[in-house]
Amino acid sequence: MNTALSHTDPIIISYTIAAVVLPLFAALINFCLPEKSKLSGWISTLAILVGCVLSAIVFARVWNLQPLHTQKLWFTIGNTKVFAGILLNNISVLMLLLVSLIALPVHIYSTAYMKHDNRYSRYFTYLSFFCFSMLGLVVVDSLVLFYAFWELVGFSSYLLIGFWFTKDKAVQANKKAFIMNRIGDIGLLSAIIIIFAQFHTFDIDTLFGEHGLVKFMGPDKGLWTFSPDRMPSNYGSVWVRGTMTKLPAIWQYIACTGIFLAVAAKSAQFPLHTWLPDAMEGPTSVSALIHAATMVAAGVFLLGRVYPMFTDTELTVLAVIGCFTAFMAATIALTQNDLKRVLAYSTISQLGYMILAMGVGAYGSSLFHLATHAFFKCLLFLVAGIVIHEMQHIKEKNDLDIDPQNILHMGGLRKKLPLTFIAAVVGSLALIGIPLTSGYLSKDGILIQAFEWSEGRSAWLKLIPAGALFTSWLTAFYVSRLIVKVFFGEFRLLKSNPEIKFHISDGGWQYKLPLILLAVCSLFPLFSFNPFFYESAWLFNGLKPAEFLARENIYHTIIPVGVNILSVFVMYAAYAIYVKQNTFSFPQTGFLYRLSYNQWYLDKIYKKVIVKPILGLGKTCFWFDRNIIDGLIHLIERTSRMVASIAAWCDKYIVDGFLHLMAALVQSIGNFARKFQNGKVQYYLYSMLLIVLVLFILKILI
Repeated sequence: MNTALSHTDPIIISYTIAAVVLPLFAALINFCLPEKSKLSGWISTLAILVGCVLSAIVFARVWNLQPLHTQKLWFTIGNTKVFAGILLNNISVLMLLLVSLIALPVHIYSTAYMKHDNRYSRYFTYLSFFCFSMLGLVVVDSLVLFYAFWELVGFSSYLLIGFWFTKDKAVQANKKAFIMNRIGDIGLLSAIIIIFAQFHTFDIDTLFGEHGLVKFMGPDKGLWTFSPDRMPSNYGSVWVRGTMTKLPAIWQYIACTGIFLAVAAKSAQFPLHTWLPDAMEGPTSVSALIHAATMVAAGVFLLGRVYPMFTDTELTVLAVIGCFTAFMAATIALTQNDLKRVLAYSTISQLGYMILAMGVGAYGSSLFHLATHAFFKCLLFLVAGIVIHEMQHIKEKNDLDIDPQNILHMGGLRKKLPLTFIAAVVGSLALIGIPLTSGYLSKDGILIQAFEWSEGRSAWLKLIPAGALFTSWLTAFYVSRLIVKVFFGEFRLLKSNPEIKFHISDGGWQYKLPLILLAVCSLFPLFSFNPFFYESAWLFNGLKPAEFLARENIYHTIIPVGVNILSVFVMYAAYAIYVKQNTFSFPQTGFLYRLSYNQWYLDKIYKKVIVKPILGLGKTCFWFDRNIIDGLIHLIERTSRMVASIAAWCDKYIVDGFLHLMAALVQSIGNFARKFQNGKVQYYLYSMLLIVLVLFILKILI
């Protein structure tokens, strides 16, 4: 492999390593503190604050400049040298800063949200460990290290999802998340093994960098080799050709399938998406961190890292799956009444947009939407946390038997929670993609480029941008439904229980400050001074491919105008249906409603088609093991014991009996002979005479 590194900066490398390991140190310190120690929250918050500052410095020194790459020999197996190092380019420093920026308000929020929990210190131990895992994932330069941190992210999320392990639903949720992510991990590991078998290196920059090996490789004439349509005429690195094995093309497809499985599991794409809604059993602050910008974004980040790996056909498959996932999740969110579950399906839908964007070649827009979505989705989860927290207080104070997450019990909370309401509106408008928000810039970029991509393609592929467009209107409806049911109209719980007493508020500064920070970051100025053109966003310009050409066509006008005009009508329709209640209302029956409410029956299908057969197979194997294998072993055991008993009897009564007989005989002969050895001469004479007589008689007889 080529170990000549183009650019190193010891200070920036040190800052990067410090930003990564500070949360790990905080986790180790918190692990040693008492479980109820409030000091742990501030230790973790300080660590992530310092890490955020260091990440910002690293970002400023690397963004749109020469990538920074340094590595050292880690270990050697045979002739294979495995290196470990840091790779900093635009995508990695963006994720480094993004994870830190999202984690900081979540940590501040958590110090208040979790203060009454008996395992307060354990919570921050897990939270810091998760941040360390995610930060390490985005900066490492080796597929081996990437896989190690990938597993750590999955493990730490397992701990956080099941943090309230005394609740059976939480335990089931974290096991479900863990198992589904293991499916993706097997795919990623398989892909890494295949890539190494082909290129004999784990180095991400060597493989997927600007002049990486994979960029000029593809299936060609049944082999995975240099593809003429990928390799430019001026590319003449002959030395590279000698370092590769010409594998059959099928292995390229298998490797891409493995990567997709990893992406689908981590980023909750069909068909491995069903763990994410169940993961809402964890603390809401965990949902804000893991399910907004970090763990679920890891799949999109992986796609960004290995993007040159995919052929046009494989990217089209990604676009189809992303579009279907976005649409499916949006339809499910329409009828859900659990506040966090609506946001969970919204996350799945938005991640579908990102995968769709990768599939249609909108690489920059996909990562741009990842960044903007992180802020407004984290904001909405923190808003949900405050609402649920206050509803839980009402439930406990009045001894009510209600679900504090059910939006059917809410309504009219904008008067009691004014700051929370404003933050919710900002986050919702950004999620819908209304102008002057960051979501407008990133989502419209995806829609416009999707329509441009569909030009000249088959009619079936034109359904992809059409589906994405329709999904954006579904998003406008379910988000508006959520807001009006929670914050508008009458407080339905008070209406059904007039005697209850309650006093709720936005909470202290630890609640308010994160909401304000995230709300500001959900508006357009953070990303572009031009609120209407995504091409003007500095983040998009730093991530778009070098060959990107801005195209001014009808899509750049009709898509934003059409989407937003209809979105406004959809938002008003939701307000009229659920607040005024004097217009059309959707029937709560029928096939489509049941399909949406039951999450397309996918969990039931998985349970019937996969879980039950596997459990049945397990029970069959258990019966076979218990009755056949164990029965055979027990039969052999009983037979062996019987043979051993017979052998012991024979040994005791036959062998030992014969030996005892011989011993007794010898003893008798000895005793008899001893009588003749008493030292008296006359006995010796008598004996001799007796022997002579016996011999004489025998002689006569014979």
